[in-house]
This record gives sequence, C-alpha cells and structure tokens, in this order.
Amino acid sequence: MSKKIGLILGPLLFIIIKGCNLSFLSPEAITVIGLALWMVSWWITEAVSISVTALLPLIVFPLFNVMSMNEVGANYGSSIVFLFFGGFVLALALEKVNLHRRIALTIIQKTGTTPNRVILGFMLATAFMSMWISNTASTVVMLPIALSVIQLLVKSDGEFTAQEQHFSLSVMLGIAFSANAGGIATVIGTPPNSILIGLLENEYNIQISFFKWMSIGLPFSVVMIAIIYFILTRWMFPNKGIAFASSNELIAQKLQDLGPVTAQEKHVLRVFTITVFLWVFRTVLNSFFPSLGLSDTIISMGCAVALFAIPHKFKKGIFILEWKDTQRLAWGILILFGGGLALAKGMSTTGIVSLITDAIAAANLNVLITASLLVLLMLFMTELMSNVALVAVLAPVVAGIALGLEIPILYLLIPVTMASSCAFMLPMATPPNAIVFASGYVKVAQMARVGIIINLIAVVLLIALFKFAIPLVF
Repeated sequence: MSKKIGLILGPLLFIIIKGCNLSFLSPEAITVIGLALWMVSWWITEAVSISVTALLPLIVFPLFNVMSMNEVGANYGSSIVFLFFGGFVLALALEKVNLHRRIALTIIQKTGTTPNRVILGFMLATAFMSMWISNTASTVVMLPIALSVIQLLVKSDGEFTAQEQHFSLSVMLGIAFSANAGGIATVIGTPPNSILIGLLENEYNIQISFFKWMSIGLPFSVVMIAIIYFILTRWMFPNKGIAFASSNELIAQKLQDLGPVTAQEKHVLRVFTITVFLWVFRTVLNSFFPSLGLSDTIISMGCAVALFAIPHKFKKGIFILEWKDTQRLAWGILILFGGGLALAKGMSTTGIVSLITDAIAAANLNVLITASLLVLLMLFMTELMSNVALVAVLAPVVAGIALGLEIPILYLLIPVTMASSCAFMLPMATPPNAIVFASGYVKVAQMARVGIIINLIAVVLLIALFKFAIPLVF
C-alpha cells in the first residue's frame, strides 16, 4: 500500500509545486523543488527502485529548461562515480578469489577464543572488510561463519542458556553494527561518503583526498566500534561464565578448508596493497613528482583495469576478472550517485542553496545547536530511508546552511554525512541490520533497545567531531 501511495504521491507533489505561485523563486527553482519532493517520495516508499528514481533529473531538468541534457548527464559521469566503480571492481576481485573470507577468518583467529574475544574478532573482521567492500557483502560473508560458531554452542550444550543467548546476540549485532561503522572509515567504504566528495568537487571545487578522509573517518570508526563492543559485551548482553574453547578449532578448520593461499589470491592482494598504498600516499607522491598528477579516481581506475588486464597466468592468458563478472557489480548505486549529484547541481544553479544561505544568515541561529539538530535529524531519518538518497537530497541544503552560518561547509557536511551511516536501531535501516535480523537470533525490540543508545552516543561523538576534530584536520 505504501508503495502504491508513493507512486501516485511523487508526481502529484511535483504537479502541485509547479502550480504554486511562488514569486520569490524562479520557475526553474520551483521545478527543482518539485522534483526533489517527487524523488524523496519515491525513495522513502521505494515505489520504484531507488536507482530508477535517480534517473528522473535526466528527464525533468531538460524538459523544464533547468539544465541541458549534456549538463545533467555530466553528473552521472562524475569522477566520483568512477572512483566508486574502481572500488566495486576491487571488491568483486576480493570476493571472486575468496580473499575477503581468508582475511576475515585470520582476524578472528588472531583475536582469541574467549567469548568476548570471538565477538571482537567478528567485529574487527567485519569492520575491516566494510572499509573496502560493501557493508552488505561483508555481512553476508561473516554471517555463515558466525552461525557455525553459535551452532557449536548448541551442539555442545543441547540448548541455549541466558549467557549463550547474550553471546549469540552480541555476535549478530556486532557484525551488523561494525559493518555500518567500518564503512565510514574510507571514501569508498559507504556510498554517502562518495556523494559528499562529489558534491564538494562539483559545486565548491574542494577536494578531500583518500588519506585526509581516513584521518577523520578511521578514528571515528575505531571509537564507535570500541563503544559498540563495550555496550554489547559489558552492559547490555554480558556473557560471563561460559567457556568456548572449541571456537579456535572451528576457525582453524574453516581456514584449512580454504586451502593454501592461491596464486590468484596473491595477485589480488598485490593489487589491493598497491592501490591502498597509492591512495594513502598520493599527496606525498604528487609533491615529489609534480608532473604525476595522481588522483584517487585515477588510482581506483588503474586498479580496476589491472584486475582485468594483467594476467596472473600469462602463458595461459588467465585473468582475475572478466567482463561477465561485472554482472554482480552494483550499477544501480553508481546511477544513484549521478542522480544525487544532478539534484545538487539543480539546487545550486537555480539559487535554492543561496536562498537557504540568506535565510539562515538572517535568522542568526546558534551554530552548535543548528549542527546538533542537523546531525540528529540525519541520523534518525536514515533509520527510515536510504542513506544515499538522504545525503543526495540534504547535503546541498546543509552546505547552504553552513554558508549562512558563515562556517566552512566541511565542518557541517562531514559530521552530517557520517551520521547517515550510523543507523543502528531498526532492521530496515541498513542491509546489514536486515541480514542479521533475518538470521532469527535477533528480535526487533532487542535491536532497537541497543540501537537507540548507540545512535545517541553517535550523535554526541559527531557533535564533538564538529566542534573539535574537524577544525584541526581541515
């Protein structure tokens, strides 16, 4: 029913807004606002695929003379779209050769065999993978491993005790929450980060390097994961008094099942290591070799091409990836980036952002209170709708608010964008939450009870980031 309502409501809102006589707005600006409401309606209700909704600017903007088709289409071919394309290809390679599973199992094995250390191992492994592959993929990889460990308890004890229930809950929620928090650490870790980077480059000519983002994102992720671990294991679901010595044998067996490291895995690991090295030290290399002109997108595309073009068995002509592998690539997300950037461009060129800027400046609002409310709004709205869609719509507005408050736009945009990845409360908020909920070990009430606490802590951390950390880095 909600989908049917949304399907009709979206274009209806557009028609109503177009029919309004708003003298302080140009006809083009009215079109952009109407389209934004249409897209938000479809995104919230998921009346059609969120990627299909992102194609609407390609139709509406040229028809109503907001921008030409070439100008709108340029947003769908932005350098940020190709940065994420390269990241997706790298993730495909990691998954194809099973390297992501080997890395995850190795991290879990190294953390130890006590229940809390097993939970920590799962969390660290999931978070690390989410920095490089989608949070959905990292959760899907970790879930069967986690289920094997939990089922080992059932086999040994016959039925769950309260402590064992606490352990299983902590593992499941730890995986979902770490997948969400881990993606914040890198530019390619979660789509909202790339939406923001694209907006800054396209509209404000501001570039944030891979390393610069990590200098803010990684510490935040680490602190969030530490807090999540403490809340799960020490406060909400303590599991004192249970022994779990068999877990090490189980993890060792799963590693053994993978066999020795293959030539394919070594090949992907080399490409992965070189790519991350270049991302982290790009600015240093460019300073030593000014004519080099390396960018994060060039590095990302170089990695993608290498995985298709450099054979790991030259004589046999065997490559890591073939084009047919890209059938599993998240093309819809790339279109979603383009739609978000096109909408942001429309808001900028028609003067909507300037209007917001002037209104905020005239209102003389308190900066800290405004920032806190925006973080709070973004974080709890992302529990109900796609965080990519949310950032696509709200980021240009937040930029306008920052300009109106006369503060650097990065100070406000970074914490608000990060807030969109901090959805810990509801199963429908993010794919990792939904995946672990579907396992049957987690109830909605349990996730919500822990999630709201972590959400509120995330708000406090993000406000602290806004106030103290971001001004130091930027």
